[in-house]
Amino acid sequence: MTQFRIKEAAQLLGVSDDTVRRWVDSGRLTAIEGPGATRVAGTELARLAQEIAQAPDVVTGRSSARNQLPGLVTKITSDTVMAQVEMQCGPYRVVSLMSAEAVRELELEPGSLAVASVKATTVVVTVP
Repeated sequence: MTQFRIKEAAQLLGVSDDTVRRWVDSGRLTAIEGPGATRVAGTELARLAQEIAQAPDVVTGRSSARNQLPGLVTKITSDTVMAQVEMQCGPYRVVSLMSAEAVRELELEPGSLAVASVKATTVVVTVP
């Protein structure tokens, strides 16, 4: 099971470390106390990322042909040949179709940290 330190969880959710700690204290987010660090399960983080995701009011500015969106895998639907991988990248839900073999090789599972690279209509998922 993938786990993230409080600081990493905060960065992925786009909030402060203190906010994540408050969410843990209030029970909104479940943490795992371990030696030297409190951690949050990736699956728990993915659930909360989907819950708090909000679309921006206005999209402005320019973007390059290649965009890299770090995020959390939230769902994988797979058969023997192909897989659909859903990610929550900040306020955006990104879906990629790839081979089931690629999912296994990347060791993707709900809660995994991954980066969606977007160019035209292709989304390539890599593990940092």
